[in-house]
Amino acid sequence: MEKILHIISTPRGDESRTLKVSGYFLKEFKKKYPDCVVDTLDLFKETIPPLTLKTVSGKYVLLSGKDLSGELKESWRDIERAITRFLSADSYLISAPMWNFSIPYVLKQYIDVIVQPKYLFRYTDKGPEGLAKNKKMVIVTSRGGDYGAGGPSHPYDYQEPYLRAIFNLVGIADIVFINAQPMDALGQDVAEGKIREAQKIAAETAQKF
Repeated sequence: MEKILHIISTPRGDESRTLKVSGYFLKEFKKKYPDCVVDTLDLFKETIPPLTLKTVSGKYVLLSGKDLSGELKESWRDIERAITRFLSADSYLISAPMWNFSIPYVLKQYIDVIVQPKYLFRYTDKGPEGLAKNKKMVIVTSRGGDYGAGGPSHPYDYQEPYLRAIFNLVGIADIVFINAQPMDALGQDVAEGKIREAQKIAAETAQKF
């Protein structure tokens, strides 16, 4: 049975322009995979484990090639649960509006929590090896301006390059971006048209997924 993890990093709910596009993807995805399980992880509603002195100390133990034990292992229980939930999915949908040229802080915190050595990647004599292989990902974004390739704002897009890089690191190479843009710069009529364009792309992407 196909399981998709929908990671939501917008607090706007029904008002979210990002989710208006993600919803089209999920609707078509469910048509293609009627028995699929959609696990929704709303990062603004669920508690993300904090990275404390003790948990960060545990990361350095892992980076040294050792295993966690005692208090350090106990401090990692919530982190391990978050990682297990992430790895249990066959595919991923991330809904991420652009904030300040990049991603919302809750998504960055979530990534910092789950991307851990020995869990999502490991170091080899040939460099880092991702451990979340053979999975697919769709990332839906909405941006106030147009950061498309070739445009004057493209150099300020730190969202797509970062997300591609970090998920490539953990082994996810099949990543499709659907960017609804511009949402603010050219007015409401243009924004609504761009949302409709992105929804069409989202539906087509789901059919090919």
